[in-house]
Amino acid sequence: MKTAVIVFPGSNCDRDMAVALEQVTGRAPAMVWHRETELPDGTDFIALPGGFSYGDYLRSGAMAARSPILRSVADAAGRGVPVLGVCNGFQVLTEALLLPGALMRNAGLNFVCRGVPLKVENSQSLFTASYDAGETINIPVAHHDGNYFADAATLDRIEGEGRVAFRYADPVNGSARDIAGVLNDAGNVLGMMPHPERAIDRAHGGTDGLRLFEAALGVLA
Repeated sequence: MKTAVIVFPGSNCDRDMAVALEQVTGRAPAMVWHRETELPDGTDFIALPGGFSYGDYLRSGAMAARSPILRSVADAAGRGVPVLGVCNGFQVLTEALLLPGALMRNAGLNFVCRGVPLKVENSQSLFTASYDAGETINIPVAHHDGNYFADAATLDRIEGEGRVAFRYADPVNGSARDIAGVLNDAGNVLGMMPHPERAIDRAHGGTDGLRLFEAALGVLA
């Protein structure tokens, strides 16, 4: 199992993501700098971590989405390789048009950092197969621009296609229809605002995030 974490200038959750991936696979991921043009051969899973890529200048994720490595990420996603974008990684995926919608400032204009309950909307995807539909899990959030937005037609479409992976059971940011996680149409790309890599150890508050990694990486094992 070969995994990769894409690192941008301003990433600050890349090590947390690496720890989670190594804990599940037993193998340290490749840390791929954004200026690279190719992923390591045989990469089975790609993660775009949280942080403040390029200092969130212009728009969160907008500059990172133009990094050279994103072309290889998009090509891999098109071949069916699983791609997980968390927080800033979610923003990058929307800016790169690998997921619909956009992430805007929180409705209260405050940075939110705490554990939140999520409702599992789709338990049939690569990433959510270890959860039950309708189950409530707890995952931390840490964001200032976590307000998911899309026009009504797009929201209707992704809901109708079962592409909403998670919703906030306790809305924290004004997100449209309380959406916390979105899948692409093939189901192999997931963007989510909460941080599953921060919920992998009971000593740190719970393992609900670990279940996501076990599901996604276990399918490939």
